[in-house]
Amino acid sequence: MQTFTTTIHVTETDLDNLNHVNNVRYVQWVEDVAKMHWFSKAPNTITDFYFWIMLEHQISYKKPAFLNDEITLKTYVPEAKGVTCTRVVEILKNNVLLAKSETKWCLMAGNPMRPTRITPDIKAIFL
Repeated sequence: MQTFTTTIHVTETDLDNLNHVNNVRYVQWVEDVAKMHWFSKAPNTITDFYFWIMLEHQISYKKPAFLNDEITLKTYVPEAKGVTCTRVVEILKNNVLLAKSETKWCLMAGNPMRPTRITPDIKAIFL
């Protein structure tokens, strides 16, 4: 299983009226890091023809993040079968878990825009 990580800094636009990161922003980060992982690992010969859509999403919030915090987004795909995969995203500050998500994604063929089986070459990108 291959892991992808990136680091971000919390800005004022990430905050809610309680001055900590808004829950909606965590969900956005989950989508952002999934896209970063896909486009950093998959060649254009794949990304030009396939894309992912989110089917199910569960997130557990553990601790808040605040302005100027340095956050690590860590993602990996523990399972891929048929047309779907499960992606885990861990959101951490100083190796302390702030939130964890598990999302079910469906692989789509760009033309004719329908679910398509995850091929061995696509599976090899993540597992």
